[in-house]
Amino acid sequence: QITTLINHKDKPKRSDKTLQAIQRVGQAVNLAVGRFVTVGEAIANENHELKEEMSVACIEARRAGETIAQLTDVASLDHPESDSHITIFTDKTGVVKAARLLLSSVTKVLVLADRIVIKQIITSRNKVLATMEQLEKVSSFQEFVQIFSQFGNEMVEFAHLTGDRQNDLKDEKKKARMAASRAVLEKCTMMLLTASKTCLRHPDCESARINKDGVFHRMRLALEQVIEIVTDSRPNGESQMAPISIYSGIKEFKNKVEGLRENLYFLSKENLSTMLEVVLEHTEDFTDSAYTSHEHREHILELSKQAKMELEQLVSVWMQAQNQKTKDLMEDLEVAILKTCQCMNELKREVHSAATSLAADLLKYHTDHMVLKALKITGVEGNLEAVAEYTCKLSEQKEQLVEMCRLLRHVSGTEPLEITCIHAEDTFQVTGPQIISAAETLALHPSSKIAKENLEVFCEAWESQLSDMSLLLREINDVFEGRRGEKRVYLSLPRPGKHNANLKALKPVKLDSEEQAKIAKLGLELHLLTSDVDSETEKWEDQENEIVQHGQGMSSMAYSMYLFTRGEGLLKTTQDLFHQAEIFATEGTKLASALHALSDQVRDDDKPLLLLEAEKLISMCKQLQATAKASAQGKSATFTKVDACILKTRNVMTLLCQLLPLCCKLLRKNKAGNGCLKPAPPWKEDRIQPGTNARTPERRVETFGITSLENHVTNMTFLESK
Repeated sequence: QITTLINHKDKPKRSDKTLQAIQRVGQAVNLAVGRFVTVGEAIANENHELKEEMSVACIEARRAGETIAQLTDVASLDHPESDSHITIFTDKTGVVKAARLLLSSVTKVLVLADRIVIKQIITSRNKVLATMEQLEKVSSFQEFVQIFSQFGNEMVEFAHLTGDRQNDLKDEKKKARMAASRAVLEKCTMMLLTASKTCLRHPDCESARINKDGVFHRMRLALEQVIEIVTDSRPNGESQMAPISIYSGIKEFKNKVEGLRENLYFLSKENLSTMLEVVLEHTEDFTDSAYTSHEHREHILELSKQAKMELEQLVSVWMQAQNQKTKDLMEDLEVAILKTCQCMNELKREVHSAATSLAADLLKYHTDHMVLKALKITGVEGNLEAVAEYTCKLSEQKEQLVEMCRLLRHVSGTEPLEITCIHAEDTFQVTGPQIISAAETLALHPSSKIAKENLEVFCEAWESQLSDMSLLLREINDVFEGRRGEKRVYLSLPRPGKHNANLKALKPVKLDSEEQAKIAKLGLELHLLTSDVDSETEKWEDQENEIVQHGQGMSSMAYSMYLFTRGEGLLKTTQDLFHQAEIFATEGTKLASALHALSDQVRDDDKPLLLLEAEKLISMCKQLQATAKASAQGKSATFTKVDACILKTRNVMTLLCQLLPLCCKLLRKNKAGNGCLKPAPPWKEDRIQPGTNARTPERRVETFGITSLENHVTNMTFLESK
């Protein structure tokens, strides 16, 4: 809204409609600031140490909002008595100053509020650590039950605080690290319960003590990492540099090589040679690995040798071109650049194939969990010799899986996926020895129910991580094949070269600043609707539901269209926007199909309403698709088409805001046992959902098992009686 005001162009003639629109925007800004400041003041009253700073920032923001409202009070300009009234037309600089003051004071309020949130998380972590210390020293079961109940409540609070923080993080790398740490805390909470109970039941058992100590140590590390992410710091000021992956090394090397087209002097040949050497050193992780096939090893060595030769040829032509910039030499340089980049692409493809084929084979081989099953059986039998034999096999399996994670990290393609690979490697490294100590404890006490339960919990964690690896492998392949980008934004843009026949016919253009100003209000409405839709989808318990996934996809696409109206985001041209509108309409049609499927299960009373809304959605999506596909010649016609696409997208999103709560209500009624849904056919229970949503893994980790944590706390009442 502020951007719209600042970019407003003065015109000699001002219509009543323009004056009213400006006044509405000014009032909207003032009202929004008022609501914002009210929250800021409430936060100040609850946190006395920052009350003064927060109050000053709130006063400044309120004053700036009121100034903007006064300067945009232009509805009475047509009356002669108001000639002396200062407005946006007579004092544009006043609006600019007020806007700067507003943004400055709002930023101060946000920074202060952020400090309070960080303090809350640190305080919550300290509570958890203090209770963990008590749990470690406890000697009676009754005392343990009481303290663990308190610990569970504190962990639930910590889960909520860190979950909100994770959602607020903009840095994808930090977000992935936070998700990994919270996943550790979720799994370790149950492990801590069973490991501690086993230790209390068998106080003289060394393997039980080792098992428990391992859980406490891992939880402390995870808690520390959360605080490092939240405070953006590391202990003792040290910085942790993650080792470079082959993918990122190749990407950086190719960027430098291709940069020679623009500037022959921006780096030295020694720098380029060093960069290639670093990449080739990392390929040794593949060639030295006992698990890389002979064929892959030979290809990687061959391509490494070829890369060195291509670079030598490139450097030779490059040095000549620096001395004498002839047409022939520049053509030779272009050929050398293309051949070097092609060689690096082939090397990238080969290491990807080596890592993913190894991962697929290992995950398939270990899917039956035979070693874990054998450990459980031999442990219950008290067969120490057999347990020792199977622990050796588990150690071998652990080494294979750790090596798999290391190789996958090199080809993961994005920083968040790299972090997920590192987290998986750590999990296998830690969980393997913990399973072994739990199995040894059971073998020493074969009749102990709690020792058996403890082994089950650690085995489940191992199986869960293997299952997660299958999802991770699918994501890595999706990134490699271009099916998923680094961002959350849902995009289905045509790739260059994919439709070569049509490229000449398209004349993609961008909106100029005047057109952006015209469409700003419509874009803003679309932005607000995406927030509403996101808010509605978050209320659904089942995030895997087809209706939710289509809704999330449409919201993400609508958001990218809003960014286009501001000249931002990944939709760069009007052609990109029209293509996105077509994909949006297709997604809406798929959602309508999901609504029809739901209506088959709904009782007769609710069915007509649901079908009516579904038909409305189909009609709107057809209209949008027709608009997006219609030809438009000339600047004016193209802008009219853009305006129509945004307007129709807004209408669909408005309907979506009504549909989501309706469907959610019907499903909740069913869950409560009100019988509003008919039972689904039996075959649906075993149906495998095809494909994964780009946001699915993040959703899976973000929940942090708050429900399961709360269940642990609730179930503690039964432990005492046992």
